[in-house]
Amino acid sequence: MDLPMVQSQLIALNLTVTIYLKMSIREMRREYRFDYSRAKPNRFVSQISPTILMNKTTATETRTITVAHSPDSDDAFMFYGLATNKLDTGELRFEHVLKDIQTLNEEARRGTYDVTAISFHAYAYIAEKYALLPHGASIGDNYGPIVVAREAHAPADLQNLKVAVPGELTSAFLALRIFNPSFEYEVIPFDQIIEAVQEGLADAGLLIHEGQLFYKNLGLHKVIDLGEWWHERTGLPLPMGGNAIRRELGEELMRKVSGYLHESIRYSLEHREDALRYAMQFARDMDTRLADRFVAMWVNDLTLDYTERGREAVRRLLEEGYERGIIPNRVEVDFVE
Repeated sequence: MDLPMVQSQLIALNLTVTIYLKMSIREMRREYRFDYSRAKPNRFVSQISPTILMNKTTATETRTITVAHSPDSDDAFMFYGLATNKLDTGELRFEHVLKDIQTLNEEARRGTYDVTAISFHAYAYIAEKYALLPHGASIGDNYGPIVVAREAHAPADLQNLKVAVPGELTSAFLALRIFNPSFEYEVIPFDQIIEAVQEGLADAGLLIHEGQLFYKNLGLHKVIDLGEWWHERTGLPLPMGGNAIRRELGEELMRKVSGYLHESIRYSLEHREDALRYAMQFARDMDTRLADRFVAMWVNDLTLDYTERGREAVRRLLEEGYERGIIPNRVEVDFVE
């Protein structure tokens, strides 16, 4: 085969891979349940060379690990190292799937993904299929989900209010039911809850994302910060979500994958400015200052390592859910070591 023919075939192959990448990004964004039209383009994807990708996937036989997480700035920050090929993962290839947390909780019950972000409440229903990774958690120490309303209300008023909640399997919903089991609620996508409250579709809304930082600017009133309530009551942080891994992978592969995910979090924290720039494309309507504050709330030292205090918080939340009859079975919390 002569040189011009080889060159033309390489050009055609690179073009095919480039088109595939662009189609994959469009397909990925169609998975989102919120308006993505105002998001910034992923500048990192455009910098990935198709030739580099081919070299990585053809040199040795690879094992693909699916990693599912929410399309939010804190998760994007956490997975920056892996998602942008900053880490050498050897024969493992990580395929990222982006879906909202309620969908991830439901998919976890079916064992869909190798690694998935989950609400700790949902872990009660998937513990037979998944173990918790010892890192990647979103844990609020004396802060957490906030119930807001158009009018000022005392926490005791909740039983008389209709509350928009982001999902029945979310840890925020579990914490709210532990606080007050008797309130009317409606499940609404998390990014539409503030709007639902403003428009009177619900009396109050349970905020689990960046709305926690700017609801006051919208004229809404805090009814209760569940993280503050939980800390005052237990002295523990309030655990919201973590990463779980399928037990079917086997202990050796589970530990190997765990190591790479831990390294991705560490890399992001050590390259904070670059990781934050990457995460900004998922920071719905937040400027850099606000996004940095939000990421700092949910990606911190407890994300790298729960510590025994963080693990005890997870056990306590699930145990109280069981004792209140919200969770049907007692849950044994199992971490990959």
